[in-house]
Amino acid sequence: MVQKCYFTFPTTHQAIRAEKVLLKTKKEFKVVPVPREISSSCGVALCCTPGEAEGIKACLESEAVIVEGFYTLEEKVSAGLLSFLRGREKRGE
Repeated sequence: MVQKCYFTFPTTHQAIRAEKVLLKTKKEFKVVPVPREISSSCGVALCCTPGEAEGIKACLESEAVIVEGFYTLEEKVSAGLLSFLRGREKRGE
């Protein structure tokens, strides 16, 4: 199991603003569909590791990006991802 953090936004416009703000930083994140565990409605979320969450939150607050919610979920790691990571370890990356 791996923990992932999700920021949700009241509008797609705010999600796009968040992405633009964070692209100017060295923060690691990914824009993804909102997981069903959070909401069954269609929408966009920002996904990051727990270690990046506080820094991302501070960046978004400083730029007045409106965040609707923040969630931490434990997710299973797929076999495909595990084999990819093992391949990287073998190559010394």
